[in-house]
Amino acid sequence: MNFFDWDFALSILPDLLKASLNTLLITFAGFAIAIVVGLLLAIARRSRHLWLSWPVAGLIEFIRSTPLLIQVYFLFYVFPNYGLNLTALQAGILGIALHYACYTAEVYRAGLDAVPRGQWEAVTALNMSPLSAYRQIILPQALRPILPALGNYLVAMLKDTPVLSAITVVEIMQQAKNIGSESFRYLEPITMVGIFFLLLSLALAWCVRRMEDRLEVTAR
Repeated sequence: MNFFDWDFALSILPDLLKASLNTLLITFAGFAIAIVVGLLLAIARRSRHLWLSWPVAGLIEFIRSTPLLIQVYFLFYVFPNYGLNLTALQAGILGIALHYACYTAEVYRAGLDAVPRGQWEAVTALNMSPLSAYRQIILPQALRPILPALGNYLVAMLKDTPVLSAITVVEIMQQAKNIGSESFRYLEPITMVGIFFLLLSLALAWCVRRMEDRLEVTAR
């Protein structure tokens, strides 16, 4: 038997590529939700109204302090008992999105806190609406320094998608395990999955760096 069977690797490649679509869908859909919800959580946590900021802070710390695996288990196996029925893919996307929303919320909060106080006073003096102030003045200044951290969480989310196989989501890692259990050959599928994650992680990191460079140019 060859150490690495290239013919077998090529034969399973279509199945792995098909499963990789779920991995990409979970990553990009989850991250899109996470960066929006994370921003809303960060703004709510910075609110001067304690009835809003304290519960949001508690929610963020609770989700950050519990494993993603437990959270998706609750979404998929426990919540249906209380009327919330989700497919495995829906539960996976929602679970990973909410989990990383709490991490991105802290990144946003750091960026917002770093905006000079004079900028906040200026938007108040100009009587700008909160939406206009955040969109035109505050967020452009807050996003530039936190973009690398947001990019890191995008890559981390990609690498956490195999956790969702615990709730029967057939992403690329689960497909590799299925192939291995059927063929009793794990070297080829697991190696190919490792290469997939490596290449995609490098590609995402490169895209984030390009975005950083473009923001630097527009800021000058």
